[in-house]
Amino acid sequence: MTTQSEPALQIRRKHPLAIRWMHWVNFPLLFTMIWSGILIYWADSVPYIGHWNRVYRVGIGSHTLFRFFPNWFYSALHVPWKLTTGLGYHFLFMWLFALNGIAYIAYLTFSGAWRDLLPTRHALRDAWYIFLYDLHLRKEAPLHHKYNAAQRIAYTIVILMGAASCVTGLAIWKPTSLHWITTLCGGYETARWLHFWLTMGFVAFFLIHVSQVVLAGWNNFRSMVGGDELVTLDVPAPGRKEEPLA
Repeated sequence: MTTQSEPALQIRRKHPLAIRWMHWVNFPLLFTMIWSGILIYWADSVPYIGHWNRVYRVGIGSHTLFRFFPNWFYSALHVPWKLTTGLGYHFLFMWLFALNGIAYIAYLTFSGAWRDLLPTRHALRDAWYIFLYDLHLRKEAPLHHKYNAAQRIAYTIVILMGAASCVTGLAIWKPTSLHWITTLCGGYETARWLHFWLTMGFVAFFLIHVSQVVLAGWNNFRSMVGGDELVTLDVPAPGRKEEPLA
């Protein structure tokens, strides 16, 4: 016979200080970059400053199905006529954003923490199982260590997106001095297009990330603040002794 067990809680270290620091520093940096980018984008969205065909939209040919940041959005947030402000903040915080990203990559590399982050060969399959589990179409989620397969894929993609944002940003900022980067990006207009959609990708990731944190509960959030999480262990019930199998 096997023993009955009762759940026990244990405090376990999950996130080191460096990861937590760079995570929380990155939030205001990325927010400021997106906000200042909207101020810059506005100046190229009005017909008498830019051209309507350069406004990013979703459509078929000349027919627009959806346009990003319509006029009511700018008016509600008092965005118009702040191009200089947007450029100033964007050019300042882009260096801080890049430095924080470089520090993060360096830490992952030299600490060996990249092993917990990079997707494994079964990541796509396990991520699909996690998706089904979240939809309550699967009873159990795949076993994982620090990050599950979906998190590994998402966080790795975000790192690549950050690097691509820096490259395309340099291509837009110095298209003449850094012409080789602009050429690598497919030209100035292509670099702008890529830079914009990378930003939209960050916005989508942020919304999904926050919603997942809320669903995961306080324990997950606490681990990114203090570094520790509570884990459930199975221990033998008091007064019971293990007996060999018959």
